[in-house]
Order: sequence, then C-alpha cells, then structure tokens
Amino acid sequence: MVEQFYSDEEITDKLLEQLHQVADLERLISKVAVGRINPRELLQLKRSLKAILPVKEILEKAASAELKKLGDQLHRCDFLLEKIDKELMDDAPMLIHQGGIIKEGVNSELDELRGLAFSGKDYLVQIQKREIERTGINSLKISFNKVFGYYLEVSNANKDKVPSDWIRKQTLVNAERYITEELKVYEEKILHAEEKLLVIEQSLFLELVHHASDYVAQIQQNARVVGVLDCLLSFAVIAKTNKYNKPEISESTRLAIKAGRHPVIEKQLPPGEVYVPNDIYLDNETQQILVITGPNMAGKSALLRQAALIVLMAQMGSYVPAEAATIGIIDKIFTRVGASDNLSRGESTFMVEMTETASILNNLSNRSLILMDEIGRGTSTYDGVSIAWAIVEYLHNHKDFKPKTLFATHYHELNQLTEDLVRVKNFNVSVKEVGDKIIFMRTLKEGGSEHSFGIHVAQLAGMPNKVVLRANEILHFLEKDKHKNESKAKFDELPKATAQMSLFEMDPKSKAVHDMLEKIDINTISPVEALLKLNEILSLLKK
Repeated sequence: MVEQFYSDEEITDKLLEQLHQVADLERLISKVAVGRINPRELLQLKRSLKAILPVKEILEKAASAELKKLGDQLHRCDFLLEKIDKELMDDAPMLIHQGGIIKEGVNSELDELRGLAFSGKDYLVQIQKREIERTGINSLKISFNKVFGYYLEVSNANKDKVPSDWIRKQTLVNAERYITEELKVYEEKILHAEEKLLVIEQSLFLELVHHASDYVAQIQQNARVVGVLDCLLSFAVIAKTNKYNKPEISESTRLAIKAGRHPVIEKQLPPGEVYVPNDIYLDNETQQILVITGPNMAGKSALLRQAALIVLMAQMGSYVPAEAATIGIIDKIFTRVGASDNLSRGESTFMVEMTETASILNNLSNRSLILMDEIGRGTSTYDGVSIAWAIVEYLHNHKDFKPKTLFATHYHELNQLTEDLVRVKNFNVSVKEVGDKIIFMRTLKEGGSEHSFGIHVAQLAGMPNKVVLRANEILHFLEKDKHKNESKAKFDELPKATAQMSLFEMDPKSKAVHDMLEKIDINTISPVEALLKLNEILSLLKK
C-alpha cells in the first residue's frame, strides 16, 4: 500500500486533502458514548464523517485489492449524517445552555417560542397600533416594569377615552396605567418562552446524541481505518520527501544495508552539509559481530542507531533512508547506548550499564540485533577491556544463538579478537590527519583503528591550550612506555608539569632570554611575531 501511495501522487493528494478535514474520531465518539459531547464537537463529527465519504469512494475505485478492502471497511453512517445535518445549527455554540442549537422546522413548539422570545417587540408594536386605532389615543404607549409587567400608559387628558375592558393598575400625577387580559397572557408567554426554549433545545440535542451513540462501533471502525490510512500515507509522503527506498524483507538471517543514513540527524544538518551514508552487512554465518573502533565524534553511535532505526522502520512498513536494504526479520532490538545514573537507588552509571547488558545477554535470540556502545567505559581500563572482551566472546560462542551485533568501542585491544573468532570483523570510522588537526570522514572502513584522538576532541571543545599540551606530553610518554612492552607504566618517570628548564643556568645572559621566552604564548603567536622574537633573542645573545 505504501508503494502504491508512493508511486500514485494523484490518489495520495486526494486522500490527504480529505484526511485533513477529519478530526479525532476516537475522542469524539467516546464523548458521544458517555453523553458528554457538546454541539460544536458534534458538528466536528459531522464534518469528519462527510470527509470520509469521498475517501471511501477513492479507495473502492483503487486498483489495489488491499486499498479496496480498506475502503469496504469504512461505514457511510448516512442516516446519522442526514439527521445531524437536518437538526443541528451550522454555527451551534460550544455550550448547550447558550441556545441556538436546533434548526427551525424541527419542532413546531420550539419555532413558536422562538417567535415569542425574539419577535416580542414586533408583537407589542402591533397591539399598540391596534389600540390607538380603537381608542383614538395617539399618545398611548406600552411599557414594562418588574412590578406590573407589561402595561398601557394613558395621559390624564385622554383617560376618558379608555375602554371598559382595560383594568386600571396605577395612578400617577400626569397619567394612569392599565393592563389588559391579552397583555397578561402575552406577558406570561414571553417571560417563560426563553426558559422553555432552552429546555426543548437541550432535550432535542440529547436525543440527537442518543441517536449518534448507536453508531459508536461503526465510527470507531472508521477511526481505525483512517488511522491506518493516515500512517501509510505519512510513510509514503516522508519517503518521497526524503528520498527513502523500499526495503526487502525476507526470512533469511542477513542484514544488508547499502548507503544507510540516520533519518533524524540528516534533517538537522546545517544547510549545504550532506549526510555521509554507510554500508552495513551482518549475517549469522560469516559476519556476525562488527567491532567498530574510531575516534570520538567520528560517528560510531550514529552508525549504531541508524542501523536500528532502518530495521525498525522497515518492519513497520515504512520505506528506509538507504539506497537499498535487505532485512531478514529481526525479533528483538537490544541497545546499550548512552549513560544514566540512578543515584537515588544507589546505582552508578556502571551499575546501570552492567544491569542492562546482563538483561541483553539473558534474553537474546537467533534473530536479535544487538547494539553495544562503549561497554565497560564506566570502570578501570583493564576491567572494561576484560568485560568487553568476554561479552564479544560470549555472543560469538553462544551454544544456541548467533545474534547480529554492532559493538562500538575505544578498546583497540578488541581488534585482536578476529584472530580467534571467525565471525568477528574489525571496522573503523575513518578520519584524516592533516598536520596536527583531524578531519572526520564519517566513513565506515574495514580494519581496526589504533587511535581515539581524544586530545584533539578536547581541543575542539575549547579546552585550555595548557591542558591540551600537557595531555599530549603525558600521552607520548605512556605510548612510548607501552611500546617497550612493559607491564606497568612507570608514572614516577613521567616528566613533571612543574619542571623548569635549566638550559641557560650557567650563562649570565640566560636570565633575560629565559624571562623573554616565558612571556611568549606559543599557541597564539603569529609566524611573523615569532621571527621577530627570535631575532630579538639572537641580538640579546650576541651582546
């Protein structure tokens, strides 16, 4: 279905246009079921059901049997649509007691009460005109107060013209006030019209909601179908927008990804920067475990995550961010990435790491995909290497299962595992060294890496130059000591950070030269300034 939406833009655009008009059907019908839906939400339900009608027609005309089946599962709900359309005002308010909910022509008593409540002034004007013509009192007027209600007021000059059927109610200095039987009846009607009006409207609305409650099952089914359709259309639109390709799902145990990308990171890159894709191949026979080494920031973690996301996207029916992908069904994706402390429970970063790793090793299967990032980094180097080494051996030599594993590490000692374990392969995320700087290539290459370039990364992060230079000095000493194959580094032979130069101590001119050199910041001085300083030192020594 995703493939059809991907290739047929016309049907995709038509369906999307209709789905944009569909509200949250499940929420609306759940409110109908408990009788708590308001008039405006009932209008939303009507609009949503109307938008589903063309969706049903489009799907039923589609060439694909799967799409026809989806269309057949949609309910038209014609009777309910017609009833809401006929009875509910198109601009109904949100609250039921505000009135103006039910259309005219639905209930005759309601229409009459509306006439009284909203056309009362016209009726009073008619009575006033009629009584003026009958009595000849041109100054006659009809008014209202809370004591008497509606009354006729006549000036003293015209009180002899008052008919006998008028009842005198109040005498004023210049006028007299009267009531009639007709006015009292009308007053009774008009005062209670609005109250009755709201009661009848509420009753009719609740009856409409009761009718809608008979369609709960059908509308929930519509919501499910629309949800599936919305999801699959989203897959197709995203695949088209981001140049994803259709993966091949098989019963094999191979995972082959060609030019895979991380779907989130590639969208967050600065303008003009292109995501560097990578190939990943894993199977149960020849290449079960990839030990991935490489510098910090080179992209090892992104590589692990993108492999998991591509598998996950493929198995939920989506196209994937890769040129091609052949995915033998994976039943579980296990990840041990990132670090988090749970100090309130007495669990350190390393404890959490070991707990999660233990869970992976105790629950894996033959079709599992395992991602492990920097296992053992929370403890001492030798402990960490030992644990990581033992984990790789366990995964390789498991008596029942051969889970596919991506194992990112800084422990370059693990590169030696390939000598004894046939299904373990070494890969590294390459970098290019240009002078004292490194360029991250982001490319996965076969073979192990010997350097982590941690000091370079510290420099990029803005670490003070003094710290970076000292770290470099210690690193060179430790590496030289390691190359001598000595079992333990002799830290007492490490050059001290406070060691002072004694080169010029015997020379009387040394003090001046020494002071001059100490004031120079070699990391910030320009080449021209350096030459000038060197010339100055030579001049000083020649004196």
